[in-house]
Amino acid sequence: MSGSEATRKAVSEAYARMVSSGTGCGCGCGTPAVPKGVAAKLAGYREEDLAGLPAEAVANSFGCGNPLAMSEVREGETVLDLGSGAGIDLLIAARHVGPKGRVIGVDMTDDMIDRARQSIAAAGLGNVEVRKGIIEDLPVESGSVDLVISNCVINLSPEKSRVFAEIARVLRPGGRMLVSDIVVRDLPSWVAQSFAMYASCVAGAISEDDYLVGLRAAGLADVTVRDRLTYDGAQIAAFVESDLPELAKASPCCGGSIDAGMIRAATEALSGKIWSARFFARKPGRAADQP
Repeated sequence: MSGSEATRKAVSEAYARMVSSGTGCGCGCGTPAVPKGVAAKLAGYREEDLAGLPAEAVANSFGCGNPLAMSEVREGETVLDLGSGAGIDLLIAARHVGPKGRVIGVDMTDDMIDRARQSIAAAGLGNVEVRKGIIEDLPVESGSVDLVISNCVINLSPEKSRVFAEIARVLRPGGRMLVSDIVVRDLPSWVAQSFAMYASCVAGAISEDDYLVGLRAAGLADVTVRDRLTYDGAQIAAFVESDLPELAKASPCCGGSIDAGMIRAATEALSGKIWSARFFARKPGRAADQP
């Protein structure tokens, strides 16, 4: 097994454990001891976004932002969600595209796929499907997607250039990408080497500049950052306090117990160095239905 495959396997197992146990609120949830279901609101979703959604989809949201906010999703479009998780963004996107549109989710974790399919069935939606796969090799036809979204997932990939290339491949000419993700700068070596910090969406993240360069290198145009949310000390402590204890159980590489000293060290080391950014990009060319 390659290093990249091993990383993906460990991350998949860690997230499956968090979903099964109901502990941890995922990337960037924002406050200590977050009850299940509150994390989605803290990640930027409005009450109207969440209204009427199955409770399981909301309770198991692991995002750092709302990639659909102001995305101008058009009726009848095909939307692809990278790392679709329990399905909250799939369900919201389905409302936007309507019955003539289509929403596809891709996830590598069986537990997440099962929960997403349950949520889709509970919502009675016939225009949404979930496929098992990795975001570095998407099980999606080339040039078939109008909008790619993702919520705090690409940072977990050990091969981000492949992800960016895949986004460019599946988009139609004129298609867009709107992704919320964690970016970092100047991480201490002990953070960069920690699997628990990796699965908490910190150690695997790249800088905002590198993210922009990677998207442009994949052939995407109009690459911009729509907005940013920089995490303060309390929010960083919440990452560590809520996620690390469970993640430490998920992999033998993570060491033993997580104590207050480690939480303080992480807060001091990472303050001002982590933020959530919303990236936009477009595939050059003109869609077939544009004048």
